Formats: sequence, C-alpha cells, structure tokens
Amino acid sequence: MKTTCEIMVQKVLPAIRAELSRTMIFEHGCTQQDVADILELSRAAVSQYVSEKRGAEVDFSEETQNEIRKFASVLLNKDLSSQEKVDGMCNVCRFVQKSGWLYRNAPGAKACIICEDTDLK
Repeated sequence: MKTTCEIMVQKVLPAIRAELSRTMIFEHGCTQQDVADILELSRAAVSQYVSEKRGAEVDFSEETQNEIRKFASVLLNKDLSSQEKVDGMCNVCRFVQKSGWLYRNAPGAKACIICEDTDLK
C-alpha cells in the first residue's frame, strides 16, 4: 500500500508540472527553457513533461485543468519568489484533493497530513 504522500509526490505533482509546462508552451508561447526557468526545473525535465514521458498518468477534470491554467497565468504574469511558487503548487495540490481525485483513484487514501488542516472532507 502506498501512502497518500507517495501517491501525491509520484503521480499528482508530476502531472501538475506537466500540465503547467504544456499550458505555458502551447497556450502562452513560452519556450521549454522559459518554463524551466519559471518552474525551477531543468529543460530536460520540461521536455519530458511536454512529451508525456513524465506526468502523463493522471487525467485531471476540466475544473482542475482550469485551476492549473490560472496558476500558469499567475506564474507568467507575476515575479514570484520560490516560496510563492511552492505555495501555489500546494494550492493546486489541495484543489486536486478537494476535487475528489485522490479518493476516486486511490480508494482508502486519506487526506495528505500536510493538508490535513484544510477542509478536504
């Protein structure tokens, strides 16, 4: 059995990064290097996200995709600190949990202990 944290780190966070990468490249015209700089990743990692070698295992709802698109716009339009970027990723991750993705895809999983203080139930 995988813990909730393992599921989120191994599946959801890479999928969020992949969706952010694709959104910034295909909808906003960024280069892979632009995305790498913004997300503080290597260009090779962004390439793997875009080509679906990483982060392709998760299908997000349209509502979640819209939330990720909003965060992509924030990343592109504001000069955020690394901590603000982390906070934004955490907000998207919490949104995924609130959407019920975790419970539909990992029966028996509990809310992430880091996010436990938020209203996920």
